Amino acid sequence: MLLLLLEALGAGLLFIVIIWWTMFAGRPKGELPAHDASGDHAPDATASTPQTDSPVPGPKT
Repeated sequence: MLLLLLEALGAGLLFIVIIWWTMFAGRPKGELPAHDASGDHAPDATASTPQTDSPVPGPKT
């Protein structure tokens, strides 16, 4: 019976360590700043998509 209790305690501690690790092992400087509350934000100027002549990508016919 003692062995079952020790095994349950070990599993519980392992569970807590895994949860703690995943919660606090994020970005070195914390989370990125949040956008405005309305949810509308301008697209990032650095992430541009290539411009093509065709408005819909696909095979040319």
